[in-house]
Amino acid sequence: MQAARLRPAGRAFAHIAEFHPELTALRRDLHAHPELGFEEVYTAARVKEALRACGVDAIHENIGKTGFVALIRGRSDTRGAMIGLRADMDALPMTEHNDFTWKSAKHGLMHGCGHDGHTTMLVGAARYLAQTRNFDGTAVLIFQPGEEGFAGARVMIEDGLFERFPVQSVYGMHNWPSMKPGTIGLNMGAMMAAADRITIDVTGRGGHGAHAYQTIDPVLVSAHLITAAQSLVSRNVRPIDSAVVSICAMQAGDLGAMSVIPGKATLVGTVRTFSTEVQDMIEHRLRELCSGVALGFGASASVNYERIYPATINTAREAAFAADVAERLVGAEHVERDMEPSMGAEDFSFMLQVKPGAYLRIGQGGSSGAGSTSLHNSRYDFNDEILPLGAALHAGLVEQGMPLAQQA
Repeated sequence: MQAARLRPAGRAFAHIAEFHPELTALRRDLHAHPELGFEEVYTAARVKEALRACGVDAIHENIGKTGFVALIRGRSDTRGAMIGLRADMDALPMTEHNDFTWKSAKHGLMHGCGHDGHTTMLVGAARYLAQTRNFDGTAVLIFQPGEEGFAGARVMIEDGLFERFPVQSVYGMHNWPSMKPGTIGLNMGAMMAAADRITIDVTGRGGHGAHAYQTIDPVLVSAHLITAAQSLVSRNVRPIDSAVVSICAMQAGDLGAMSVIPGKATLVGTVRTFSTEVQDMIEHRLRELCSGVALGFGASASVNYERIYPATINTAREAAFAADVAERLVGAEHVERDMEPSMGAEDFSFMLQVKPGAYLRIGQGGSSGAGSTSLHNSRYDFNDEILPLGAALHAGLVEQGMPLAQQA
C-alpha cells in the first residue's frame, strides 16, 4: 500500500514519510535482535543512538532498569507543560517461523507483538519533533522495558518516572492486525482488561488406582473445580459486566504411572475483568468455591490469586482529544471512537492509574495479508507501511496538546 492511500493530513506525516526507509531499516534491525523484558540492552543502545542523531535535548537512562526517557523541548515553554508518549521495547520467548531476511537471529526469541514497530514509531516522532519543535512545552518520550509480563511500566513509575517528569497526560498505542492500515481506534473508557493469575493447589490422599476408595483423589476434585469455576461468571457477574475465568493448565501425577492416584494436583489459569468490584467478587467467590468443593470430597484446596496487570482505562477527556488528533490525521471516517474493549491486558494500565491519558490502536492489517497475522503468532511481523502514520500520530498529540501561542 502506498503512503498516499492512507489519506493523512498535516505536515507531520509528509515530513516523516521522507525518512520512512530509515525507519523501516531501524525497525527491521530491532526485529532481528529481540530481547526479553529488562534485557533490552542492544535495543536501548540502538534507539539511544538514533535519538542522539535526531537531536533530542536529553536522554535519562536507567529508569526501570533498561528503560529510559528522551526529552524534546519546544520553541517555547510558557506554561511548563509536558506530554508523555510511551513505547514498549521487549520481545517474546517464542520461536519465529518467518523466512524474511530480518527474522529473529535469536532462537526462542521473537518480536511477536510489534514492540519493535512501536519503538520505531516513537523514534520517528522524535526526529520530526526535534527538527520542527512546533509546540510549547516538553515532549517526554518514554521507552519502556518489560511489557510482556514483567510490569515494566510499574517499575519505571516506582523508579520515579512521573516525579522526575511530571507530565499532564500520557499516551500509548498498539498495532492491531484486524484493523486496516490508515485506521485508528479507541474508546472513552476501558480498552483492555485486568489480568490476574490463579494457582489452585489441591491436596488429597494418593494411592493405588485399583483401590480408589482408599484414596482422596485430587484429580477428581480438580475436575469438579474446573467445571464449577465456569459458574463464577455465568451465575455471579451481571450480564452487562464482563469477565472471563479460564483454567488453562493442570498438573497431577505421572503419565507413566497409569495406576497411581497422586496426592496433589495443581491448576493454573487466568481471570480477566474490567472493574475492581467484579475482580474482588471473583477472587472472593473463587476462594469460597474451591474450599467448599474440595471439602465436600474430604480434600483441601488453597488459592493463590495474583493481580498482574490492572485494567487499561482511558480517561474521557484525553481519549476524546486523541480521537480528535487522529481525525485530523486520517479523517473521521477512519477513526473508531467506540471501539470494543479487549480481554487482553497491557501494563500501560499502570501509567493510566497515575496520570490521565489514552491508549489507542492503530490498524496494520493489509488486504494482501501483510500485517494481518495475529499478535503472538510465530509468523507475525509488524507492517512497516504504518510507521509514518504512527509517528505522525505521536507528533500530533504533542503539537496539538501543547500548541504554540500563535497556533492556539
